[in-house]
Amino acid sequence: MKIAVLGLRGMPDVMGGIETHCEQLYPRMLKLAPELNITVLARSPYVPKGTINYKGITVRPIFAVKHLYFETIAHTFLGLLYARFSERADVVHIHAIGPGLLIPLAKLLGLSVVFTHHGEDYRRDKWNGVAKQALRMGEHMAARFSDRMISVSRPVARSLAVRNPKLADRIRPIPNGASVTSDLPHDREAADATLERIGVSRGNYAMTVARLVPEKGIHDLLDAVSDLPGDMKLVVVGGAQLQNSYSDSLLARAGDRIIFTGELLRSEIMPLYRNTALFVLASYHEGLPIAALEALALGARVLLSDIEANRDLELPATNYYPVGNVEALRAKLEAIGSIPAGNADVILSRYDWNVVAKETADVFREMSKSRASFEDADLKTAGGGSR
Repeated sequence: MKIAVLGLRGMPDVMGGIETHCEQLYPRMLKLAPELNITVLARSPYVPKGTINYKGITVRPIFAVKHLYFETIAHTFLGLLYARFSERADVVHIHAIGPGLLIPLAKLLGLSVVFTHHGEDYRRDKWNGVAKQALRMGEHMAARFSDRMISVSRPVARSLAVRNPKLADRIRPIPNGASVTSDLPHDREAADATLERIGVSRGNYAMTVARLVPEKGIHDLLDAVSDLPGDMKLVVVGGAQLQNSYSDSLLARAGDRIIFTGELLRSEIMPLYRNTALFVLASYHEGLPIAALEALALGARVLLSDIEANRDLELPATNYYPVGNVEALRAKLEAIGSIPAGNADVILSRYDWNVVAKETADVFREMSKSRASFEDADLKTAGGGSR
């Protein structure tokens, strides 16, 4: 089966939840089903020129222009034509509801479609009214026309099933994963070098990892940072896809106590997770936050806004605060010691990328008429529970 992948900026080492999802997922899928032929159709501004092979996955740049409103849809349109007429793909795996708008075109081109829902993007503040309606329509098109549908969020999967009863037998909740310890070395010297370059020391900083967009709530975190104990610093990892007045307003607040690193490689972020006093995610909207999963998997103390996607991680109540409530956030930052650290064993068991890969591979197997042989590993269901 030949699979073309659309909806992400690119991989490897391209920052973003969907990008991390794909980078972790597809090499593991290929190990389970080596007969699969997977090509990621990346956006040219985010990856090096020329086709590369990443752990058996072909990553091929397709022309794209950076633009807030037209980048994704234009690239998806070109990508579908490329998938059909150049790649000769059997299936397209489309990520996110924006590209979902063009699933009817994929079907007209004779392509089977697996769609992964990463979150209700129409709830994000960065979109205007027209864009939000287009995103809702993308979700509708995905629900109506995709052959199989995956949701990384159990609450979103339940909501979709309620709103689209006929979809119930086609949608499958498969979460993101958190297997971060097996593919990156524990190099103390390299970790110390990363911390020194950023300007922090072990255990003397809080951190967040997020794009500089309003729905990530970084403005709330900056408002509350004065209540961090002692001389503790705040490290903000991430950049803005397109620089604007909001990201400029955040960056203007950088100083001795607030450090903006910009985008970092995953290998540079891991030491920050391991040595932070607290990881904070102040989001107003999420699908299933990989950054929080990775921090938890490395045993960090984690503080999350109490939105439904974060509550779905089922952490103790002390790991949450009311979204948008800066005073409550300040109180939590004053008492970091009262916030429990992540239970790495539990997180790695419930959110194992190897299990996620097998369950996703099963979705493609269900679509394959030949029923190609997949390795039947004895694995629990991703997200907890048994198959």
